[in-house]
Parts: sequence; C-alpha cells; structure tokens
Amino acid sequence: MKTQRHIQIKTPEEIEVLADAGQILAGIIEELSCSLTNGMTTKDIDAKAEALIAARNVKPAFKGYRGFPGCACVSVNHEVVHGIPGDKKVHEGDIVSIDVGIIHRDYYSDTAFTIGVGKISKELQALLDVTRSALYKGIAQARPGNHLSDISHAIQKYVEGKKYAIVRDFVGHGIGKNLHEDPEIPNFGPPHQGPLLKEGMVLAIEPMVNLGTWQTRIVEDGWTVETVDKKPSAHFEHTVAVTKEGPRILTEKH
Repeated sequence: MKTQRHIQIKTPEEIEVLADAGQILAGIIEELSCSLTNGMTTKDIDAKAEALIAARNVKPAFKGYRGFPGCACVSVNHEVVHGIPGDKKVHEGDIVSIDVGIIHRDYYSDTAFTIGVGKISKELQALLDVTRSALYKGIAQARPGNHLSDISHAIQKYVEGKKYAIVRDFVGHGIGKNLHEDPEIPNFGPPHQGPLLKEGMVLAIEPMVNLGTWQTRIVEDGWTVETVDKKPSAHFEHTVAVTKEGPRILTEKH
C-alpha cells in the first residue's frame, strides 16, 4: 500500500462540496435504476445516464476518461466492471452493474450498484445482497484511527464467510479533485496494515464479488472486465468521507 503522505486531506468546505456532488449523483442513480427495462440496450442505459447528468448541470466523470466512450460503465451478468455501453440488450433475469461518476464544482463523485432486470433468481439476489452488505461492512471501518486495510479485511472476511469470491484485480480509491487519488483500497487483505485513516480523507469503496472464482480478465475491447469462468459478478460502490463521528456516506440519498 502507498504511504500516507500521498493521501489528500479535504477541508470541511471541500467535504461539503463533495457531499453536494454525492447527493446529485444519488438522485441520478435513483432515477436510472427505475428506468431499467427488459430489452433495452446498454447504450440506452448510458444515454439515460447522460441525460440525467445534463439535466442537473454537472459533468460526466467517465466520458473521455482515458478514452472511455460512455458516461456510465454498464456490465451485465458475468461482466465485473468497466463495461462499454453498446448494442447488447438486457433481459428479464439478468443482473446489470452500473457505475457512474460526475464532476460538480471541480470535485468528483463516484458510485455503483447492481440491479436485477425484472424478476431474478434467488441465487443472483443473494449475490447482490452479499455484495451490498460487504460494502457497508467496509464502510463501517472508515473511521479515524483505523488502518486502511481494516476496510479491506472486513470486506473479504464477510464475503468469503458467505462462500463467495472477492475480486483482487481491481480496487477502490481516494477521490476528490481527481477521479482516482491515493490510496488504493483493495477488497482483501489482513487487518491493521497500511496508512492510518484520518478525518478528511475521502474514499471510494467498491467491492466486486463473484459467484465462482475471483479471477477476471479484460476482453478484446480493452475495457470490459469479465469473470474467467463466466459466472455472475456484482459491484457496489459509495464515496465516503472519514469524519470524527465516523464514516459519512456522501453518495447515499438523504
């Protein structure tokens, strides 16, 4: 893990801007999740995200980032993260992971969720429930005096205790005036390692959980990540501020 001197501490004023950004993004996500219907394409989902972002007079964080073509990463079933929006249709019974970021007053906010299209199997619903719960297990450790890896360990312990696999190739990150800042936040590892968490740190915590093996690969498009065994994967993410009162989830709608 990288040393603490690289991790930016945000002022209370910056935290409030990030909180405003988080609430805007939470509203976008709420509308986006309600718009998912059988037969729409991942490009349709992205177009809806773009329209919702534009309607709120904020900027998409992902579009053009390192050449990424969409406003949202849309990953279906065995796709883990970074799915490029396109002509693929989503159908009843599928699960869809949607990752969206915005820029508000020069600050970034980032969140992700996985949702079923119509009625999904109990097996898939359990995967979603465990992944969402794992996110909150990690968030609970985002408090001053804990080590960074306390977040990582809480996620891994919970996920593996439920007999699922935690993705190791992709991690959470710091966030602020840049989309990706230090520190990197793995979703696995021993407790009490790495930098001490301090008030004013802002972290994007994002477990990715697989029904089969933890191993992944990047497909031919150079972006989309899928499980090597083609078994389903889920992804949830919140932007969280470390405060003296404990973790403050900025991207959860109030």
